[in-house]
Amino acid sequence: MHPMLTTAVKAARRAAAIINRASLDIDALTVKHKNHNDYVSEVDRAAEQAIIDILLAAYPSHSILAEESGAQGDSEFQWVIDPLDGTTNFLHGFPQYSVSIALLHKGQLNQAVIYDPSRNDLFTASRGQGAYLNDRRIRVSNRLKLADSLIGTGFPYRDFSHLDAYMAMFRDMLQKTSGVRRPGSAALDLAYVAAGRLDGFWEIGLNKWDIAAGCLLIQEAGGLVGDFNGDDSYIDTGNVVAGNPKIFAQLLQTLAPHLTTALK
Repeated sequence: MHPMLTTAVKAARRAAAIINRASLDIDALTVKHKNHNDYVSEVDRAAEQAIIDILLAAYPSHSILAEESGAQGDSEFQWVIDPLDGTTNFLHGFPQYSVSIALLHKGQLNQAVIYDPSRNDLFTASRGQGAYLNDRRIRVSNRLKLADSLIGTGFPYRDFSHLDAYMAMFRDMLQKTSGVRRPGSAALDLAYVAAGRLDGFWEIGLNKWDIAAGCLLIQEAGGLVGDFNGDDSYIDTGNVVAGNPKIFAQLLQTLAPHLTTALK
C-alpha cells in the first residue's frame, strides 16, 4: 500500500472510532443546522479534526479541503475530506454513512479511502494500482443492459432549483432499470459502483468531498465517471454520472433529454 494511502487509512479508522462511539448514544449529541436539511454534529467536527491531525502530522506541508472547516494551506498535494458522509442517516441511527478521504496531486486524483464504520468495509485505491475492498481487488459490474441494472442516486435535499429536471430523470430511470436506490451517502454509493454492488449512479450538485474518493475508486475498478455530457468537469460541477463502461453510456443517453441549460 502506498505510504500516503496507509496514512489516509489510519485517519479514516480514527474518525470511524469516534463515529462508532457516538453512535451508542446519538440522543446526547449536539446538532446544528447548516442549511435546510443539512446538519452538522459534534461528531462530524471531532472526526474531521482527527483526520486532519493525522494527515498533517505525516505531511505538514500538504493542504486541506474539508467539509466542516473548509480550505487551509497551499500545496500541490490537497487532501479532500468528508468526515461523515450521510450525517442525516447517522443521526437517525440508519446505518448507511461513511468516512471519505482523497488526495489530489496537481489537481489529479491520486489516493482514495472510503470507510463504512457500520460494516467495517474499507475501500481503497491508488492511481494506477487498482481498487480494493478489505484487501480484495474489486471491479465494476459486467452487466450490459440498463434494463438489468441496479442504479444508485441521491435526491435533492438542499438545493431544489433542479428538482423538476431530476424528477424527470428519476421517472425515466425507474422505467428503464431493474431498480433505483437512494441510500443517502454518495461516497458509499460510488464505492458500491466500484465494487459492482451498483451498476451505475447519478446525482446533481454534489461537493468535491462527496465524490473525490469514490470517483478514483470507480476509475481504478474499470468504470467510467463523467458529468452529464460525459466530460471530466464533474469534480467542479458536482454533477456526476458513473458506471461500468456499457451502463455509463446508457445512463448518459437516458439523462440527456432532461438536461436543462444549467445542467449541460
